[in-house]
Amino acid sequence: MKTEDHFRIGTLTKTRGLKGELQVYVDFDGLQDIDFTAIFLDVAGKLVPYFVSSIKYPMPNTAYLFLEEIDHIDKATPLVKKDIYLPNKLKPEKDPNDFTLMDLEGFIAIDENHGELGEITDVTEYPQQVIATVHYQNREVLFPLNTEFIKGIDIEGGEIYLDLPEGLLDVYLND
Repeated sequence: MKTEDHFRIGTLTKTRGLKGELQVYVDFDGLQDIDFTAIFLDVAGKLVPYFVSSIKYPMPNTAYLFLEEIDHIDKATPLVKKDIYLPNKLKPEKDPNDFTLMDLEGFIAIDENHGELGEITDVTEYPQQVIATVHYQNREVLFPLNTEFIKGIDIEGGEIYLDLPEGLLDVYLND
């Protein structure tokens, strides 16, 4: 199983109770609308399939999951902190008008003070913020994508205009 043939839907955050139930942080919008019977967990860089017994969505970004053959907390505990994937064929078609920060991967980042920083190679969503990665002056640079720093997005041209805080790039460039 190759990771590129799958899309990430969340992370197993902790066990719940003694019967092997797992709590999931869901960072994929619309997961409750996808019908699936199996998930894939990233175990040491390989995707391992697990069959789903039941899944509930009690609140936004949270799911409670029972997996077949995981019927005790001792079997569930080693799965905590693993990323969860589904096959790409289950990924819903996206409306072109539903542009999100996650769609900025591949865009060129341009800062008001430093000019072109480079192509955004990765966009990662964390519970508190969304982080973009670019390679600038042969260094990997991370910066938050939020309304305070984003000055404009040219969707057609594939560019994002930023005003990054003074000194942020210096943290990465100074040895």
